[in-house]
Amino acid sequence: MVAPVPEGRVFSIVRRPLLGDCAPSGRARLDALARWMQDVAFADVEQAGLEQVAIWVLRRHRIRVTRFPRFGERCAVQTFCSGIGRMWAERRTTVSLAEADGQPGEPIVESVALWVHLDPVRRMPSRVSEAELEVYGASAGDRKVVARLRHPRPDRVQQEWRWRFRHTDADIADHVNNAAYWEPLEDELLGGPGELMQIDAEVEFRVPAQPGPMLILASGDRRWITDPESDEVYASTVLMNALTTSGSN
Repeated sequence: MVAPVPEGRVFSIVRRPLLGDCAPSGRARLDALARWMQDVAFADVEQAGLEQVAIWVLRRHRIRVTRFPRFGERCAVQTFCSGIGRMWAERRTTVSLAEADGQPGEPIVESVALWVHLDPVRRMPSRVSEAELEVYGASAGDRKVVARLRHPRPDRVQQEWRWRFRHTDADIADHVNNAAYWEPLEDELLGGPGELMQIDAEVEFRVPAQPGPMLILASGDRRWITDPESDEVYASTVLMNALTTSGSN
């Protein structure tokens, strides 16, 4: 997770975890943090006047939490472009506790996301435009990124359980919103013996899902969200670290 370069564009908004964002313990949930990161990404593109140039589709998203935001805390959510490829780009986001003046204080959440650049009419991958390079090129520097899938398909499945995406999980693109893919992991961790304190996890998105029944396959630190009637894999998760009050998972 690279740091911003001095001359690059960094965009920031302020957020607070409120009733719909928090677990019973008062910590912000992972799906709420993912929504913050979607919001700041769109707000950045909109403020730059580029929201009509392309549709950005999330391919991969890693969230590393050293300390969860808690109910009501003011947080600065900062984002910048950390790498560009031919038809995709990487975005880094940091959540920090906000000072009294709204400026970022202690960083507590780090995120890196890979987005694919789609033509807004054809909805097909398209080249990053000169206008976008002019805005985001300085912060990306010479870092080149690629959009190849990295997570393996299911192998040696140890456990499986049912999940269901609700119709309220669908967004304006008419498929399940990316933030909702964090909910199965949240549900699993919330049902564990201890309270989640820290986490480092990554979700990779393969095929857009529609609301309906899903089958979660698990093997060690990996999870796959799959179609219960076929071998379609919608998304996969790797849990690199999870520290709870009862120990590490």
